[in-house]
Amino acid sequence: MLQILLSGLTIGAIYGLVAMAFAVVFYVTKVVNFATGQLLMVSILITVGLVQAGMPEALAMGLAVAATTMLGVATYYVAVRPVLRYDRLSFAWLVSTLGVAIVLQSIFAIIFGPASQPFPRGWHQFAIRLPGATITAQELAILIVGVLAIVVWELIRRRTLLGKIGMAISTDPEMASAIGADVGAYAVGAFATGGFLAGLAGILVGPITYGNPYLGDTYGIFGFIALMIGGISRPAAAMGGGLVLGVLSVAANSYIGAQASDWFPFVLVLLVLLLTPNGIFASGADVRRLLGRRRVRSEVSA
Repeated sequence: MLQILLSGLTIGAIYGLVAMAFAVVFYVTKVVNFATGQLLMVSILITVGLVQAGMPEALAMGLAVAATTMLGVATYYVAVRPVLRYDRLSFAWLVSTLGVAIVLQSIFAIIFGPASQPFPRGWHQFAIRLPGATITAQELAILIVGVLAIVVWELIRRRTLLGKIGMAISTDPEMASAIGADVGAYAVGAFATGGFLAGLAGILVGPITYGNPYLGDTYGIFGFIALMIGGISRPAAAMGGGLVLGVLSVAANSYIGAQASDWFPFVLVLLVLLLTPNGIFASGADVRRLLGRRRVRSEVSA
């Protein structure tokens, strides 16, 4: 049981980082960047390519995360900003960000080919034995980074002027702009942060997986499912959704069968959305609004 919990929290923290990358962008811009999973793939393959070229692993990983951060900004300027300028209420960004995902996947498939590439082992070769379970140093690092991501985000959001302005923009961008907030700069920052988180997830999960141009699809889908489970309104809730998804998916694989990983996450998100449409970690205000709507409906039915 402890092994299932640790394994689930490890992969769940990766799903959570991808979900946070989605959520940070949505928090500020109300846009879902569907290229987020491909940014994870890009960080893995850039690291692989640079290490194969003889670069030290740590430097290669740092450059890979820097590259995904810049790609996040480029996605905003190329695929999102023009759409929002033309029609702020348009959902054309859904198609344009999917287009970025397809382009990135195609470019890296041409460069690296369809075969899987070995990633540097990092700390995955060092095992820590516990009573009834084993966790590697790499997996422990993933858990620590997942916790730090929540703590740092919440500290910035609640304790800094930058975070408070971001909260104002997420609530009412027009009013925030009217009082002098640079909404465009915050949008750029959100996409940069999303790219950074996706790239960070890539170099963390790389040592326990592999490099493949199509890997982004899997992590992008599961990251989005984690976002829906936890709640799209808050990045910290998205991480919570990732942890829940990871633990329950690993448990399903252990008790139902290996094929459960193919369908269980979709059943889980369907159940969550039916029971709590705003996610299981929705804010108190969201829950009160949800309960209020249900109370009104029951009174009307009566």
